[in-house]
Amino acid sequence: MWLVFAALSAVAFGLRGILYHWTSQKPINRNLMLLGVFTTGALISLLGSLFLQQEWTLYNLIGIFMGLFSFAANGSMYKGFSVGKASLVAILTGLPPVVVVVLAYILWGETLTIWQLSAFFIIIAGILILRYSSDLSLKQLQGVQWGLLTMLFFAMNDLSGKQAMLFEAAIFPTLFMMFITGSICFGSLWLIGKRRVNENSPSSIVVTEMIQEQPWKESKTFLWGMLVGITNASGMILVLPAFRLGITGLVSAIVALNVLLILLYSRLFLKEKFSPREFIGICMTLAGVLLIRIFD
Repeated sequence: MWLVFAALSAVAFGLRGILYHWTSQKPINRNLMLLGVFTTGALISLLGSLFLQQEWTLYNLIGIFMGLFSFAANGSMYKGFSVGKASLVAILTGLPPVVVVVLAYILWGETLTIWQLSAFFIIIAGILILRYSSDLSLKQLQGVQWGLLTMLFFAMNDLSGKQAMLFEAAIFPTLFMMFITGSICFGSLWLIGKRRVNENSPSSIVVTEMIQEQPWKESKTFLWGMLVGITNASGMILVLPAFRLGITGLVSAIVALNVLLILLYSRLFLKEKFSPREFIGICMTLAGVLLIRIFD
């Protein structure tokens, strides 16, 4: 059953990635948009906990760490893309399951059978092939530190979620703590940025952006973020039961397959053709999932 939850979570996060990609092409304030994303998560989690009358305990406070790790991972990822080689950062963002497997073994003694380990490495290899860029060179290491931080923080977010499930913390109260923490972080960044804009005259960069396309209004940006937040909240609601029922590293690897949905979107709507390398990567990841299904 954990495989079903993890696969559905991957679909939800894939839809989130598609919406993120579309949004990145728009003149939009990223921090305000992400504030809307996390606000939706907080509202859904609060309503879910009240409707199901789930118990609030001290273990739900682990959600605070999940929120901080998620905030730090997103911040590191965007910083890495802005200062470094995009392909290098993209590869590192596909590697959190490796960190998860190692730390899950150290923390909880979780081990994989030989077939599960084989399937895990097939999936990771497929993801790396999908994210690999032919113009990537080891000499081009700008932004590698931000990519490594992204990998670490996403892994820590997964491990925190697993720990909450091991403590049998209720899902919705835990997620509320995560999303409200993220909302506070992104909201603070947005307010700081807004204050700086008000204190200084508009820069030439802002003027150029306004000439190209009128920036979105704050209300529109926030509401769009709330809409995108439905996919993000759905992914988190599905992934926690998967962590509760399944092996941490395998769940993390399955969820990382959300990149397949983004590739399908680029093929169908952006009319991008799959290269032979991408086709091989897709086949490898699907073969890995099949192996997990057979030998689970």
